[in-house]
Amino acid sequence: MAEHTYPTGILSARQIDDLRHTGAIRSTHALDSDQIQPASLDLRLGTKAWRMRASFLPGPNRPVSACLEALALHEIDLTEGAVLETGTVYLAQVQESLHLPRHIAASANPKSSTGRLDVFTRVITDHARSFDIIPEGYSGPLYAEISPRTFPVLARAGSRLSQIRFRNGDTRLDNAGHIALHARETLVTSAAPSIAVGVAVSIDLTGFDGLIGYRAKRHTGLIDLDKKAAHDVQDFWEPLYATKSRALVLDPGEFYILASKEEVRVPPDHAAEMTPFDPLVGEFRVHYAGFFDPGFGAQEAGGKGARAVLEVRSHDVPFILEDGQIVGRLVYERMSETPEQLYGAGLGSNYQSQGLKLSKHFR
Repeated sequence: MAEHTYPTGILSARQIDDLRHTGAIRSTHALDSDQIQPASLDLRLGTKAWRMRASFLPGPNRPVSACLEALALHEIDLTEGAVLETGTVYLAQVQESLHLPRHIAASANPKSSTGRLDVFTRVITDHARSFDIIPEGYSGPLYAEISPRTFPVLARAGSRLSQIRFRNGDTRLDNAGHIALHARETLVTSAAPSIAVGVAVSIDLTGFDGLIGYRAKRHTGLIDLDKKAAHDVQDFWEPLYATKSRALVLDPGEFYILASKEEVRVPPDHAAEMTPFDPLVGEFRVHYAGFFDPGFGAQEAGGKGARAVLEVRSHDVPFILEDGQIVGRLVYERMSETPEQLYGAGLGSNYQSQGLKLSKHFR
């Protein structure tokens, strides 16, 4: 079947479906009905996983299978589910494989719910020199590296921890493009947002009726990755409340769920991604999970603005966050076409119009 050609931009759900029909996306099982999102494809775990001695990249001269022979400690069957323990590195097959046209590249990211559980996951390809990056024309299998940081989790074949986005050409806006788009669409509710390699997002420590976030508890029970609203919040999270100082001391090694001060909007003809925080201005990291789909927080998709939920972890020393402090930047990208369905528009999207919200696993 002949290759399709696409305008420059992030591919929409319709175009991703084209890739499936032309064999550029293949799978050991038929895709689930809700697996293709407005601008991304959810990836499903396969039946096999391995407990690894360490994380790795195969480099340009090796497939992942060769690294498994050297680094795998034992094989795990995910058919009926298996517990993945904290502080351990696992590698799992992914049901989907890629045979991309020469002009199409891709990138992967944790799904929002994955990041909110502090499950560190990255996608690896054969001959990869970096995580989560799939070069133009890649043909081969995909693997998911998984390392739960805070909670032990139950995963099984079909669990979705990552999503992949396909792009044709240079899709990211430059500074001038971000300034023009903000003037047209009001990307964040800030009178004068900082725009430099993306639009700045700051932390809200005034709170939602005083609640500013959650700190994860230690030594908790198990979280089933495939069950919604199955766990009690109080069993896993300690609520945090605003103080007169409007500041929060991040303790090293602790995991926090916080929210942005700004409401975020992603126009229908664009997508966005949170970029890593600059370590030169703070000893902490925002675990920027997932993509922001077209329509996130947008009125056209039933949204009235939505906060960015932030997964935050300090490094080796305590660090004080103050209300309004910049913690990340949203980089916007052009869509190849406007999706037929937007995020939140009849798709059962979990985080449209969100404020401070934990993952979908909690009731």
